[in-house]
Amino acid sequence: MPTIRQLRYLVALSEELHFRRAAEKVHVTQPTLSMQLQELERRLDAALIERGGKAVTLTPLGREIAARARRVLGEVQDIVDLATSSRHGLHGTIRLGVPPTLGPYLLPQIVPSLHEAHPSLKLYVKEDRPSELQMQLQAGAYDLIISPLPINHADLEVERVFLEPLLVVAARDHPLAANETISRNDLVGQSVLAIERGHFLHEQVRSICDEFGATLLRDYEGTSLDTLRQMVGMGMGLAFLPALYVRSEIGDRGEVAVMRLGDRTLNRQIGMAWRKRAAQAAQFRELAELVRTLVGRRLPEVNVIH
Repeated sequence: MPTIRQLRYLVALSEELHFRRAAEKVHVTQPTLSMQLQELERRLDAALIERGGKAVTLTPLGREIAARARRVLGEVQDIVDLATSSRHGLHGTIRLGVPPTLGPYLLPQIVPSLHEAHPSLKLYVKEDRPSELQMQLQAGAYDLIISPLPINHADLEVERVFLEPLLVVAARDHPLAANETISRNDLVGQSVLAIERGHFLHEQVRSICDEFGATLLRDYEGTSLDTLRQMVGMGMGLAFLPALYVRSEIGDRGEVAVMRLGDRTLNRQIGMAWRKRAAQAAQFRELAELVRTLVGRRLPEVNVIH
């Protein structure tokens, strides 16, 4: 029978498609990972990996087994969580995943109060792109994620938490910069910068540009919200930035002009997700409600979803 370790190694390889990176991801040497995967193929009497070329490719059977292994690993983690939950409730360490476009600007507003309400609760926080967070949550690498929506995996439970406005920012010498409020007609023909592909915010900004007749600058993408702000400040174009980022990193410093759309509210939905069979599902729902309360109390920029 395959071992849990071998299934974990196969899932890592399916995600990285590179033996060295997969080995680093599961904290083993490359020879160890390769040997264990060969042993898995021997036990199953089936080829799971196509070898010989420069790129690593899984066979069709390998891809199917990796997908099922991801679900198995999630179930195994749920068993561990169930045992822990039966002893302690909402104590111990929760492995929380957040995207870099949200975590640094939301967590400082809520973590102190979470610690006060649950002093035995510890958060191990790691950042990644939303799509990767969802896959890793499914595989049991995270207990909980806070992420922009949509989250479409059938085996994940999602709680919508709040709506975060998107604000328009421009260089101080931009023709629109003198206005606190602009209309969608002001955006027609404007050049717009976006964060790099792979973030939900990129796809949302692309859709906004298509709807409003703006031009998305595909050759100039920010690797972070900070680099996006800096490019805007240099006059390369407009950008749509999340309100919590604006609150945290721009505020009243005035390095760029911040504007709202007067005839249309642009938001991104923020939610929390966990595996449907998670032993701590009830506690996670309670935690989501606590986050709603804290956000509603401390962040007037956002709209809580009840």
